[in-house]
Amino acid sequence: MLALVQRVSRAKVTVESAVIGEIGRGFLVLVCAEQGDSKAEADKLLAKILKLRVFNDANGKMNLAIQNLDGAGTTGGLLLVSQFTLAAETTGGNRPSFTNAAAPALGRELFDYFVAQARAMHPIVQTGRFATEMAVELVNDGPITIPMRVAPAAN
Repeated sequence: MLALVQRVSRAKVTVESAVIGEIGRGFLVLVCAEQGDSKAEADKLLAKILKLRVFNDANGKMNLAIQNLDGAGTTGGLLLVSQFTLAAETTGGNRPSFTNAAAPALGRELFDYFVAQARAMHPIVQTGRFATEMAVELVNDGPITIPMRVAPAAN
């Protein structure tokens, strides 16, 4: 699975002029399931995101995870948005190929699972809407943008 994690001071997702997900300080996470991914990869990716230490501590050093933003237990929000285009292959011309992305049914299943697991492990979780045209607004804090990948285990 792939993710693009952006540290934000605020972010929101709008569909047809209605805000469907919104957070203050935290992570906007664009999530993509690839062919061969399973719930195991979703679990590993979520664990990595929740432990990612990119929030500043009292000394201004990126040392805190989202579940402890200020070193005093303040929790940040997660805004999770499905984005199959993260799997784009761009080496063979000017039109990207998305053949590495999971089929839509598997992509939806893994995104829904990822969201459910995030909600079980983190108190503030908002989402976009799978397979829908969305407007995503964010204020990238830093800017801090971290690409992450968890590959399926080799057989």
